[in-house]
Amino acid sequence: MPMQLLDGKFLSAQIKQEIAAEVAQIREQGGKIPHLVAILVGTLGRSETYVASKMKSCEEVGMKSTLIRFDDTVTEEELLNAVRDVNNNPDMDGLIVQLPLPDHISADKVMETIHPAKDVDGFHPINIGRMAKGLPAYISATPQGILEMLKRYDIKTAGKHCVVVGRSQIVGLPMAILMQRNTYPGNCTVTITHSRTQNLPDICRSADILIAALGRPEFITADMVKDGAVVIDVGLERVPDATKKSGFALKGDVKFDEVAPRTSYITPVPGGVGLMTICSLMQNTVKAARGEVYTGF
Repeated sequence: MPMQLLDGKFLSAQIKQEIAAEVAQIREQGGKIPHLVAILVGTLGRSETYVASKMKSCEEVGMKSTLIRFDDTVTEEELLNAVRDVNNNPDMDGLIVQLPLPDHISADKVMETIHPAKDVDGFHPINIGRMAKGLPAYISATPQGILEMLKRYDIKTAGKHCVVVGRSQIVGLPMAILMQRNTYPGNCTVTITHSRTQNLPDICRSADILIAALGRPEFITADMVKDGAVVIDVGLERVPDATKKSGFALKGDVKFDEVAPRTSYITPVPGGVGLMTICSLMQNTVKAARGEVYTGF
């Protein structure tokens, strides 16, 4: 079977059209226009790029968006107060706080302060717990985007062995939970691995579906992938590259040129999972504006 790209650029354009149509219908009916708020601390280049993409995408589909900026000297309490202000503003439906945060601020404390009904990134412990039980909840944006990608490409998952490389609370852990649930996509036998896993190459080679979310550029090489595997690359890191005008290239966790020929499906970097993550945020914000996720917290 020839290798096929899981084209996040194509899918995200399709999904944006669907969201735009839904927002237009809400407007025609005199309903509340979905409103996404992003809080950005500091000037980390990667975070600046991510947030700008999220704000631009909201504009493209007719949603409202607000960016709240702080210097990296902001105190934890000042940031928590900003989160509480958004929680208490009925016009603001979804809130994301861009990670990473400065070392003096507890990301866990910030995530726990976001009201679960506005937690469109799906990071609050209540949403993670409800997701694990299969109850209505905001699903973490990147895993949700991956599920959408698998579904739209009609990739069979039932009974397959899914190996997740990386155990972060943002991607690896929720991804493992979602892929084993009795749903589609899902019903996989899941192995979750990480940097301390023994015999990691052997385990990766046993995967029908390999999801790389380790944050190490080009960590997954051809000898770690079996023929015909589906490979999802969540990584996105800047790597120095003198041949580029910018001085760097964007690389995923997978050594693409080497691995791609062995796969049945693979995501490119860039142009893969990252674009799906942004679509998930917007889909969740529309749900929040409609009150479609359980809010009886």
